[in-house]
Amino acid sequence: MPRITAVLHTENDAPRLGRALETLFPCAELLIVDHSSGDSTLRIAREYGARIVPAESRAPMQHYLGHARYDWILCLHPSESITEALQASLLEWSSLPDTSIVANAFALFVREQIDGIWRQHPVPQTRLVPRDWSLWKGWLPAHETSPTALEGELLRIAFP
Repeated sequence: MPRITAVLHTENDAPRLGRALETLFPCAELLIVDHSSGDSTLRIAREYGARIVPAESRAPMQHYLGHARYDWILCLHPSESITEALQASLLEWSSLPDTSIVANAFALFVREQIDGIWRQHPVPQTRLVPRDWSLWKGWLPAHETSPTALEGELLRIAFP
């Protein structure tokens, strides 16, 4: 049964973090990499049971993956949350035996709110990867053309 660590990088994300963490109950661990937040971000993260790791200057993403307890990593921004359909997909996926998972990464469809209008991104984004994943673009996995897309959506809500 594969278990998932959700990884979010934060910096003064108190207004949006609770919504993101509330939707991540299919994940066995919540790992927050905090970039010196001065607001209530850390308090909110602790309320949801997240483990907090301080960001280190110029550390690559692989450095933070070493703090994860589980072998599958779900990467999100604090302004993102997952739909009930995606929660169901992740719960179903995590109930599979480890030996039945043949894909090396999974992608998520993204719907984004911009100026009050919801827009569907045409190409799913690679977001669920094994801990030893080596292709990164900043704090998110780099786009991979072959991952299987999971059912459901990742919602990105624009905040001022």
